[in-house]
Amino acid sequence: MKKKLKLAFMVNESARKITYNKRKKSLNKSMAEITTLCGIDACGIIYSEFHSEPEVWPSPSEVQRIINKFKNHFEFEQGNKKKLSHETYLTQRVTKSKVQLVKLEKNNLEMQKSLTLYQCLLQESFIKTLNSDVLNVIACEINGKLEEIASKANELDTNATR
Repeated sequence: MKKKLKLAFMVNESARKITYNKRKKSLNKSMAEITTLCGIDACGIIYSEFHSEPEVWPSPSEVQRIINKFKNHFEFEQGNKKKLSHETYLTQRVTKSKVQLVKLEKNNLEMQKSLTLYQCLLQESFIKTLNSDVLNVIACEINGKLEEIASKANELDTNATR
């Protein structure tokens, strides 16, 4: 039984080169086996400090053919999807963000109104600290709530008499 190999960078250059060559040979053998046994396309490109040019398997022309097949597959897939330029994408994101900001500002205003109403109910003296604009907004809010309550009460009365 083999002992477990500790995976770490090999400092010894000659040992690292020997391991590199053994592993590269094993990797190429595995790729050859899987392509033969399964009838699939596979290729490998290895950049190393031991060679100035990248090493390819099985051959440069076959690697190029497989890479083109890979690229064409994704270009076809993306052709079916809506393509966006960088500018279009950013414009869409800005528009979505502006819509979200408007919603959040509206929600924030509603919460401020509710908080103010709550504080007015909690402390009678609080209402004296508000200016006329805020008081008008509160009055409109109260009138709106009263209309909602009256409408709901009428709806319930109508349903009860049926």
